[in-house]
Amino acid sequence: MHRRQFVTAALAAILLTGCGGGEGSDNSEEAKKGARTAVESYVDALNSRDADHLIRVGGVPDDARARREAAQILADKGGRGLSITEVRIDLDMGPDTGSAKLTAKENSGKTTRDAFSVVRTHGTWHLVVFTDRPVPSGKPTSSTE
Repeated sequence: MHRRQFVTAALAAILLTGCGGGEGSDNSEEAKKGARTAVESYVDALNSRDADHLIRVGGVPDDARARREAAQILADKGGRGLSITEVRIDLDMGPDTGSAKLTAKENSGKTTRDAFSVVRTHGTWHLVVFTDRPVPSGKPTSSTE
């Protein structure tokens, strides 16, 4: 589990350092709107059990690792007929990085909540939902084994 947490943190750090200020020149309401659209796309991908769509929303390369993780995410959360009841976007780490909190109702009537990091790269908003990403070359791992 420690490796997965490190990989998630490493991915977030890479995305944070790769997000220059030039893309974040629009006002925060426009940025929040873009991040909200990414959350809506995520819900669409879950509802339709669409791995391709989920990979695009996650902003990760379409490789075997992403396919395996997308299949697992869809098995765990997909096909529930989610209806969004609330999305809260906070650009608390700059104009291109923040957090999203999703509240949705399932077809069964159950309320579900989820939270994500949202990042904008090259003008497109993505959710950090894929955690099984390789550690960048030259970076040490936190493994104690």
